[in-house]
Amino acid sequence: MRWDVHNHAVPREAVELLRGADGYPIEIEGDFMEADRVRAELTPLFLEPDAKLEQLAQAGLDAAVVSVSPALLAYEVDEERGAALCRAVNGGLADFCEYEPSRLRWIAHVPLQSPEAAASLLTEAAAAGAVGAQIGSSVAGRPLADAGLDSFWRAAEELDVPLMVHPAYNNPHPGLEGYHLQNAIGNQLETTIAAERLIVTGMLDRHPGLRLLLVHAGGYVPWQGGRLRHAATVRAELADSPPDPSAYFGRLLVDTITHDPAALRFLVERVGRENVVLGTDLPFDMATPRPLAALEEAVDPDTARLVAEETPRRLFAL
Repeated sequence: MRWDVHNHAVPREAVELLRGADGYPIEIEGDFMEADRVRAELTPLFLEPDAKLEQLAQAGLDAAVVSVSPALLAYEVDEERGAALCRAVNGGLADFCEYEPSRLRWIAHVPLQSPEAAASLLTEAAAAGAVGAQIGSSVAGRPLADAGLDSFWRAAEELDVPLMVHPAYNNPHPGLEGYHLQNAIGNQLETTIAAERLIVTGMLDRHPGLRLLLVHAGGYVPWQGGRLRHAATVRAELADSPPDPSAYFGRLLVDTITHDPAALRFLVERVGRENVVLGTDLPFDMATPRPLAALEEAVDPDTARLVAEETPRRLFAL
């Protein structure tokens, strides 16, 4: 079974909560949702499991691990509102995937702004069927490595569930203004910042059981990890940091979203074919339009089967 592990939904339960609640940085106007610079129409592809499965079939895929749109992370709100939204999302995703549980699985939303609550809700979600969790690349602007998340990291280790790191709360940069560059460049930058700070601060060493999926082909980590490795040999600021970022591949996995078969071919070679999983970013417009065809163009059939079938099954215990 060929799995898409980076696929988004917006549960109706969350939509209804947000329509009638205040204090959230998310606007629902008619059939549109807007938050954190994301504006999207809530089409059946976000809301209906049958539409989701039909779109997967059109892409040549069989199944998906579904996560909520990152526009609903809402890390700015207080613990009570954050937990309420997470429970609405998680309950809604569970109901969404119950439509055909052999082909639809889900990963949890947790309130990272409250680490203890996030750990508790991760445990609760895993008991309800979640196969992992999605987290933003920062906690409303605070780097993951500096957000006091040790209790949450420990919960993920103890539950043995992977965490998908998705760009969110991108830092403003004048060079990224306009032209959709905050997405086309900024998303990959935010992933790189999050991952490399988790490495150099020693967080990954303190939590050796943690497994992270870096979306959008791992940001710039696979392509520029050598620069960080070199910096550790010549800069006093990195004297206590791990010497080689590439040593973490295996605990750091990436998806296939490169939009370029030659780049995907290099990515698989660089991080190891067992550390790549197929992802699309559907149903957003920045999704890979022909994900399976792109994968099969980039790699040999055995590798394509590993990336689309075997590694997703192993990573998420499907």
